[in-house]
Order: sequence, then C-alpha cells, then structure tokens
Amino acid sequence: MGPPNKHQAISRELREGIAGGVYPTGARLPSESQLVRQWKVSRPTVARALLDLQREGLVERRAGSGSYVRNSSVPTAHSQRQLGLLIPGLGTTEIFELVCGELASLARAMDYVLLWGGSTHPRHDTDASVEHAEELCQQFIQRKVNGVFFAPYELVPGKELVNRRLAESLRLAGIPVVLLDRDLQSFPHRSDFDLVGIDNVGGGFLLADHLIRLGCRRIRYVARHLSAPTVDARIAGVREAFVRHGLEPEPGWVRLGDPSDLKFVRSLTPGSLTDAFICANDHTASLLLRSLEAIGVKVPRDVRLVGFDDVRYATLLGVPLTTIHQPRREIATTALRAMIDRLIDPSLPARSMTLTPQLVVRESCGAYLGRAETIVPGRRTR
Repeated sequence: MGPPNKHQAISRELREGIAGGVYPTGARLPSESQLVRQWKVSRPTVARALLDLQREGLVERRAGSGSYVRNSSVPTAHSQRQLGLLIPGLGTTEIFELVCGELASLARAMDYVLLWGGSTHPRHDTDASVEHAEELCQQFIQRKVNGVFFAPYELVPGKELVNRRLAESLRLAGIPVVLLDRDLQSFPHRSDFDLVGIDNVGGGFLLADHLIRLGCRRIRYVARHLSAPTVDARIAGVREAFVRHGLEPEPGWVRLGDPSDLKFVRSLTPGSLTDAFICANDHTASLLLRSLEAIGVKVPRDVRLVGFDDVRYATLLGVPLTTIHQPRREIATTALRAMIDRLIDPSLPARSMTLTPQLVVRESCGAYLGRAETIVPGRRTR
C-alpha cells in the first residue's frame, strides 16, 4: 500500500497521541487552524481527519470551542467495552497476530478490552480446532462481548458450514461480527457480514503483471486444497493479467497440493518449462522454495517465485521473497472503525472494505538477474 492520504496521516498521529496519553481524557486537540499550518493542508482535509476520530468515538466536537478527547468513547449502552477475537490458530499465524496486535492497541485507546480467544496472550492461543472455536463462541456469548472479529476457517473440510455456524451463533446472540481477511462464502459470492481485508484480485493481478513484464509466459499458481476464498480472488486477478496481456494460461496452470511434498513439486513442470510460480501466500512460497532446492531447481535462476502477505521471514529466506504487502495497521484501523459503525448503527448494510495492495519486489522474482540470465519465453539462457 502506498503512503496514506493526508487526512489519514493526521488522524493516525492524533489517534496515537490519544493512545499514548499526549492528549488525555478531556484534553483539547490542536485547532483546525493549527493543524492546517502544521500539516500544510487544506481545512477540509483537517476536518475529515477529525471527523474520522469523531466517528470512532475518540473525540467530541464542541461548536465554537474545538475537539476534545472523550471520557467515554463508545455508546453508554455498551458498558462492558469488550471485543472478542475468533482467529483459528492465532498464535501460529503471523499476519493475524500482527493485525490483532494493532487492533489491541487501537481498542485500548477507545477504552475497550480485546479478548484474545481463550487466553490473555495470542501466542498461547494456538488451538485451531473447530471445537475450540465453538467453545470460544459460547464464552463470548456468555460474557456478552460488544462484538467479535472473526477470520473464517480455511483448510478445513466443510469450512463454509463451520464458518456460517460460528458467525450465525454470534449474530443470534446479538453480537456484531466483522470478518477479517476473508469471507464465509466461496469467491465471488459474499455473505451478509462486514468484511475488511486487502484487494486480493488486485494483488493477484500485480504479481502476474510483474512476472509477465519480466518475460514470463508459462506461469503456474500453487495453493493448498481447501484454501480460503481469498486465494480464488487472487487467482482471478492472475487470470485478468493474462487477459490484459493477450495471453492464454496453459491447461492446468492452477495446481493444488502440498508444497513440501517432493512428488507434487516434481509434477509441477511435466514435459514443459515453467517460467514462474505464483503462490497463494508466503508460507506456501517458502515451502515450495525449500522443495525446489531439494530437487535441484534454483530460484530465480531456473524458475521465478512470488508469494503473498509480506511476512517478516520473507526477507530472511535463502532467496528474499517478492510478495504483496498486507497493510496490517490499516487493516486493524479499518476493522475497528467498521465495528464501531456497526455498534452505533446495527441497521447498516453489510460492507466490504478493501485496502490497496502493494507489490514488494525482491530477488525471488528474478527482477535483479543479469541480462544473460533473463528468462526468454520457451527457453532459458544462462
């Protein structure tokens, strides 16, 4: 994702100031005129930033006086100020751990307690079983939490039924649900719950477009069976890149299997040359990279490889990974805002809030190969 808009940067700095105690409860924020001079922006830009904070319940505007940090940042009807996280295997999933860490910081600034599943720390909440999730749902219902952030299951047989059952049990208890990253239903269908995540179609397009511009023509997409709907959205973006460049993907270009299974990896290029692999996520890409090395295929010399997520270890692999960056803080901010909106007005229609993807180019895509090593469609030269 590119640099934030000016109004987002202003609201972020003020939000962090509130969270850090720079602006304590009851304090008056800098005036619009002061913020205009400080940020060198127009008054409407400043007004929009302050409106964002007001909508989040952080500040109140007093006519003729200014903006003040609220003593109570949520409607009084929601006195418990508890939000739950239903994230299967949270402590083992880096992206969600980072997003939820940001959520926790933002929630504290709004006088909410964020419940990390069944524990007080996300690293202890590693149980990804359906039974555990159902138990957490009942705990949230009994505690009468104000709302729940839910990342639906993937890689689980019958996942759509499982996810729908969990979300509906919360809704029947009168608890709003905001979905993180993925929907309950298969792409391109949409459920009637709020959803916050990245533009996965756009991210898939960016990866494929980048590889095609580097000269790749035989591109395969690698994912696991029973992956989340986001993976199908990324595949749709890759397909769109082929269309835009007037290319036809090879038959069977989408391959589902275990990237750590050497037999499966050897089957990925039978009788033809593969220029590049686009992986469903960085975890799949890292496993595939290791397997390719085990069978003597070098990345990016022999084949190019890209992932999706930009996890921390993407730069620490033997070949640093080209990927799509997940804007964790922006996802957290948008998700919390969606939840507050839902608490204030439960009658709002279900909304999809997608953030702009950003391509991060590193060595694995071959962008930095010397001219003598550049992939030529149909063959390689070294």
